[in-house]
Amino acid sequence: MTPEHELQAHFERTIARDQRIEPRDWMPADYRKSVLRQTAQHAHSEIIGMQPEGAWITRAPSLRRKAILLAKVQDEAGHGLYLYSAAETLGADRAELTDKLISGAQKYSSIFNYPTLTFADVGVIGWLVDGAAICNQVPLCRSSYGPYARAMIRICKEESFHQRQGYELLMTMMRGTPEQRRMVQDATDRWWWPSLMMFGPPDADSPNTERSMAWKIKRHTNDELRQRFVDMTVPQAGALGVALPDPELRWNAERGHHDFGEIDWDEFKRVVSGDGPCNAERVEHRRAAHEEGAWVREAAAAHAAKREEVAAA
Repeated sequence: MTPEHELQAHFERTIARDQRIEPRDWMPADYRKSVLRQTAQHAHSEIIGMQPEGAWITRAPSLRRKAILLAKVQDEAGHGLYLYSAAETLGADRAELTDKLISGAQKYSSIFNYPTLTFADVGVIGWLVDGAAICNQVPLCRSSYGPYARAMIRICKEESFHQRQGYELLMTMMRGTPEQRRMVQDATDRWWWPSLMMFGPPDADSPNTERSMAWKIKRHTNDELRQRFVDMTVPQAGALGVALPDPELRWNAERGHHDFGEIDWDEFKRVVSGDGPCNAERVEHRRAAHEEGAWVREAAAAHAAKREEVAAA
């Protein structure tokens, strides 16, 4: 057996034993590429995901709501940094990843290309969007790539807070005026289907799922996670007192799961390809922030270089 074959065999045994691949370990080029693609897309999603809710910080209806929203947006920035750090362990350059994001060379979650029209959207994002994220991300705590899995442990703990915050906001609004209840229902109607799209295309059309599952980068298929999310969310909607906008949604006793309607995959493809309601706005905002922050990065680099010179002297 050649040295390369021995390395491949060791890699496969490590995966089979449910052990972690670490940055210094040998790994196939395609494995590295797959983990980097998923990690980078996840990092980009956290950074872009600051925008829809961040727009409501100055308009939050109370100091308490402002503080909660500030904390949440700050968490999302931290999640992006954790994930960019994980990507760097695979040999990626953080500046290059940012360039790929603002040039459109790398994607982020389609959900963040929808507008937040009312403050109820902040609550529904916490309930539905972060709820979907939890379904998707908790299994990633057992991902086969060590730095990614460890980053996900803290991220999932904070996402759990985000979901509770959103649901509590909605419960408060549902106990309020008829107008507030209508706002919650309207936001639910607009965010339900995009939330189901968050899990990605159906398994039959997903080019990456089979290999990612074989390598245990991810533990469940897109459709499995989507079904889990629907089953989790239906009773929550009942407790909240809102109707989910799907006339085909019903319990299937034979399957032991909820049946639900067909997702508009044409819309999903349009949004992912850059033709969503806020795609251009989101990327332009990120590009402007990157350019306006250049002097900070340059100053930090100069300060670090000066400290190194002093230490060397």
